[in-house]
Amino acid sequence: MARVLVVDDAAFMRMMIKDILTKNGHEVVAEAADGRQAVEKYKETRPDIVTMDITMPEMDGIAALKEIKKIDSNAKVIMCSAMGQQAMVIDAIQAGAKDFVVKPFQADRVIEAINKTIG
Repeated sequence: MARVLVVDDAAFMRMMIKDILTKNGHEVVAEAADGRQAVEKYKETRPDIVTMDITMPEMDGIAALKEIKKIDSNAKVIMCSAMGQQAMVIDAIQAGAKDFVVKPFQADRVIEAINKTIG
C-alpha cells in the first residue's frame, strides 16, 4: 500500500485517480490543484508517491516535479498527461519522473505505474 499525493487542476480527475487508488488499497494522503500546492503538500505529508498532472495553472507539473526533487531527491513522481504531450513527458522523465500515465485514465495502467514505482 502506498501513501499518495494526487495533483491535478481538475477536481474530476483527482476524484477519478483517488477512486482508482483507494479501490486498490492505496491511501490518498493529500490533494493539490496546482504545482505550488503540490510542493507545499509534499513538504507536509511526505507521500510515497505523487501523481502529477503536467498542465496546470500557477506552476506546471514539470516545475513542481523539479521543486519536489530539490526537497527530496528520492521523491517518486508519476506524471499524468493528455495525449499529444510527448515532448513534455520526455522533459518530465529527464527531470526525474518515474513513469507517466496518459489521460483518460485506465485503472489497470494507473495501478501498474504505482506498483512499478513502489517496487
